[in-house]
Formats: sequence, C-alpha cells, structure tokens
Amino acid sequence: MPLAPHHFWQAIDAAGTHLQPPQGWVEGFPATLPDGRQLLLPIRVLPGDGTSAVASLIINQASFVVEDAISAAMADLLHPHAPDVVIGVPTLGLPLANNVARRLGHDRMVALGTSRKFWYRDEFSAPMSSITSPTQQKTIYLDPRSLPLLEGRRVAVVDDVISSGTSMSAVLKLLGQAGIEPVAIVAAMLQGNRWQEPLRPWQDRIAAPLASPRLQLNAAGYWDAER
Repeated sequence: MPLAPHHFWQAIDAAGTHLQPPQGWVEGFPATLPDGRQLLLPIRVLPGDGTSAVASLIINQASFVVEDAISAAMADLLHPHAPDVVIGVPTLGLPLANNVARRLGHDRMVALGTSRKFWYRDEFSAPMSSITSPTQQKTIYLDPRSLPLLEGRRVAVVDDVISSGTSMSAVLKLLGQAGIEPVAIVAAMLQGNRWQEPLRPWQDRIAAPLASPRLQLNAAGYWDAER
C-alpha cells in the first residue's frame, strides 16, 4: 500500500525491508544507515520537465525515533574528529546539531541564522541558496557574540542534506571570513554527487550516514538512479 505523504520519515525499517523493484522506484526510495537499517524517503520531482527527482529528507517532519537514529549515526562519524563545538546550519540542520552535540557530551551548540539581528555585521554574512528553495535567495549569518565559542576550537558543521553543495559552500565561506576552519562536516544525507565539485577541497572532511542518488525517469515511467 502506498504511503501517505505524512507517513514518510516516521520509522526505521530492518535491513532488506525495501528491495529495488526491477522496473524502478515509484513513490519512495530507501536510504540505508551504516548498520543496514533503512529509511524510506519520498521521491520529490524537481522543477523543470518532470524527469528529474530527489529522495527527500525533511528532518523536522520526522519522528523522534528517526531523528535519534540519524543523529546517533552522525555522532559516530564525528567521534574520531573530537570536535569541541558543533555548528548547526539553518534551518533543518539545527535540530540535528542540537541532538548530535548532546550525544557528543557538549553543553551547547552554535547556531547560524538566516534572520538578521541588529547587532549582526556584514563581514560575518554570506548569500545562500538551496535546491529545495531555488527562487529564494537568503543570507546566512554568524552571530559575532558566538566567535569566542569558536576561535581556536575544533569545530564541526552539521547540516541535514548536502545536494548541490551551494548551501554548504556559503557556510564555509562565512566561517572562513571569521577565521574558522572546520575539522569535519557531517550531514544526515548526501544527495547525488553534484556537491562534489563545489566542495572538492573539503571532500575528505565530509561524511553522512545516509546517501541517495539523483533520480531520473525511465522509459517505463519509474525512477532510476541518475547516470
């Protein structure tokens, strides 16, 4: 039975629950955690001619069970880097950053923002866009009052999904303007491989417990991994 839209992201399934149909995917794509368990993600058709799509993860619509499972896997990836502080990328990276920081034993995390406060400074800002909001140009900010928490520390950046790499590029530009160089970048999911070129200098520091391909419509009207 097909899942209703609000039923996605609510359960972690056992390994092997979702096998690829021979004709291709229909409404959902299963991303696999490092331990083999699966999370069924809805397929979202991208703007354009209707032949390209992605498997979508909207973490603030997920159950707490799913958020906890993903955050635990992200914390495992960060442990070897021994970060002193976690930076959360707005908006959907913030609940994950909070959860991950707690699992690492931190007392707090540092949140970036897209809403300018009057005490923010232009030199700690950068323009940002994303695949999910292609027509909305945002600006990402680092609160200057957070600098003492970051300077001279081992910093890790936490986000929900890295897809085109444009959002994370903006984050890294912003942090660079503040003299901050992360030791690790962990997302919940890497979506396709188009992010690899813009983030090439950082590839060895980027990790995620989930991965999903870009999808393309096949001749039978189903979804396959983009070639």
